[in-house]
Amino acid sequence: MTEPAHSTTIAGWREWVGLPSAGVPWIKAKLDTGARSSSVHAFGIETLAPDADGIERVRFRLRPWQRSDADTVVVECPVHDRRTVRSSSGHSEERIVVLMDITLMGRTVTAEMTLSNRDSMGFRMLIGREALRQGFVVDPRRSFLGGRAPKPIRRQNRGVE
Repeated sequence: MTEPAHSTTIAGWREWVGLPSAGVPWIKAKLDTGARSSSVHAFGIETLAPDADGIERVRFRLRPWQRSDADTVVVECPVHDRRTVRSSSGHSEERIVVLMDITLMGRTVTAEMTLSNRDSMGFRMLIGREALRQGFVVDPRRSFLGGRAPKPIRRQNRGVE
């Protein structure tokens, strides 16, 4: 049996993306086919008591800009899973996993996102291959194929007022 043809979207190794369910229209992300899961910069992580349906929830703060504390967003959502994740340096830690919508290249997909403090990382968000397999191909020679954020957003991301 032949599999139906599907379209793929070519993206660069770094792109401006949105997190609509978190109310974040712009965040610069690294697309990393070497990473299995996706990760977003989160701090002040609090697990909340289960809701009436017994579903555990989490509240965290997210800063979309690399070199700025401005525009911190508070996000609350169900806990999807907890996983032990090994960083590129070989360090393992347990992380909370949530489901988040990502708007990449004009398409919105749902991805499993680990919550991690990425202050020391070059990007506030990493999109791994599990999310990318939803119809994206990464061209490692290119960047921002989906377009750039408006200039004031880019300046804010660099910490320039």
